[in-house]
Amino acid sequence: MESGRSRICDRCKVELRLMDAQFSYLKRSFRHKVPRCPECGQVYIPEDLARGRMREVETTLEDK
Repeated sequence: MESGRSRICDRCKVELRLMDAQFSYLKRSFRHKVPRCPECGQVYIPEDLARGRMREVETTLEDK
């Protein structure tokens, strides 16, 4: 996560851990490690991932 800064799940009040998550868009999917609650599974999408990798995949799929 961002330079030693930990995130806490609002629902469970536990620290998020880097875990695999599967993302889908236009019937395509990819996996990426993201901060995720080990109890409820809630995922935190960091801004750099949303503006970087996810945007890249979205653009690639829409161009096809």
